[in-house]
Amino acid sequence: MHSIDPSDSGALLRQAVAHHQRGELAQADALYAAVLVRDPANFDALHLAGVIARQRQAPELALDLITQALAIDAGRAIAHCNLGAVLQDLGREQDALASYERALALQPDYPMALCNRGNALRRLGRLDEALASYERALALAPSYAEAFCNRALALQALDRHADALDAFGAALTQRPAYAEALHGAGVSLAALDQAEDALEAFDRALRAQPDYVASWCSRGTLLLRAQEAHAALDSYDQALRLRPGHPRAQLGRANALRALGRRDEAIAAYEAAAACGADGATVAYLLASLGAAPAPQASPAGYVAALFDQYAGRFDRHLVDVLRYRTPTLLADVLARQLAGRSGLDILDLGCGTGLCGPLLRPLARQLEGVDLSAGMLAQARELGVYDALACGELTAYLAQTPARWDVLAAADVLVYVGDLDPVLAAARQGLRAGGTFVFSVEALDGDGYSLRASGRYAHAAEYLAMLAARHGFTVREQVACTLREDSGEPVAGLVFALGL
Repeated sequence: MHSIDPSDSGALLRQAVAHHQRGELAQADALYAAVLVRDPANFDALHLAGVIARQRQAPELALDLITQALAIDAGRAIAHCNLGAVLQDLGREQDALASYERALALQPDYPMALCNRGNALRRLGRLDEALASYERALALAPSYAEAFCNRALALQALDRHADALDAFGAALTQRPAYAEALHGAGVSLAALDQAEDALEAFDRALRAQPDYVASWCSRGTLLLRAQEAHAALDSYDQALRLRPGHPRAQLGRANALRALGRRDEAIAAYEAAAACGADGATVAYLLASLGAAPAPQASPAGYVAALFDQYAGRFDRHLVDVLRYRTPTLLADVLARQLAGRSGLDILDLGCGTGLCGPLLRPLARQLEGVDLSAGMLAQARELGVYDALACGELTAYLAQTPARWDVLAAADVLVYVGDLDPVLAAARQGLRAGGTFVFSVEALDGDGYSLRASGRYAHAAEYLAMLAARHGFTVREQVACTLREDSGEPVAGLVFALGL
């Protein structure tokens, strides 16, 4: 091989690019630096050194280098596209989107910029626009595996899991060992309650990329949901070996230890999860359920939404077939006695979930609406076609937006995620019309007030509920002791209340 004259910037640059293309980043980086010593305003050396900095997970350096390159020549679409990718690494999605738009203004038929633009839009929650951007990329590059995969992720975010699976399949047709597409398919399969296929997808992703931490975590979540806590713990431990201090893996490990009844280890693992950056409110709540922290007044909204989003696909079958869930029928029976044949009512199903109460409430309703924290649950409820409207939100905030609008409020197995029910009854009082009825279930507590149980649900005393009802101007029209469902084969004692104005 002939030696290269260090003064020959062009030859040095060509050699650097050759190393870069072979993945020899250290050699390429040294040669780009040599070019810049000779020619500090060399666009290509600055730009490509910035690309290497991003590949080496140094986004601040990458931002500086690519910005310098664009100051020399702002007319290069590829540099704007790479700058957008760096900005996304830094969490600056809006700035990234602007960079992709500049790239596309320079080169409208640029598939990578369209795909990356879709990623920025997706992360900004502009999902329909993201889908359109991916589709434009695929129209230009029909075998673009990343665009298929990212389109699938947008469909997944819209709870269109069957469509997402088709798109992941298209990505895998182009690249059979595409770990991200395999993992994404597993997530959608799990959401569709195809647990065996989901586990196989996660395992395939890990065969393709054994250090894929997200797949180890998703595998652990799936196994924990299937009550295979030992296997779940092993998956989370694998993730933590690969990435010590990973918040999701550490929180999952704590959940697995909790499921195994290893209380002290679970407490230590939850504390470690908080130190790693896991959601503080969720960790504090789970520690409280183990008696290791003060109980909050209610379950954190993010915890409840995440819990039910991942549970949505199999929620109804699990409740009815495994837990012998009876609460909707119990509420409907009480409501039928209270309404005495009335119908044509405006009814709000609080915490409607997948809509198990909907068919029972529909015959009584002129207008039937539902509100729930879980978008995944609402997607299932929407499929029933029995609700006139569904909203994603917290129930007391929703009631505050609809004062004196409802004849009936129904809350089946919802208030078990709220300890202090004073704000709920205040909101119900505000939302009901004169003569309205609030019917709800709670888990029964022998004692005073309310208590957070190890299950992560609250139980309430009858006397506490009667006191709150009186405080807010309600009359206790009916109170029924009952069995709400089973938990580990044991009956869960509950109360169904009907309060009237």
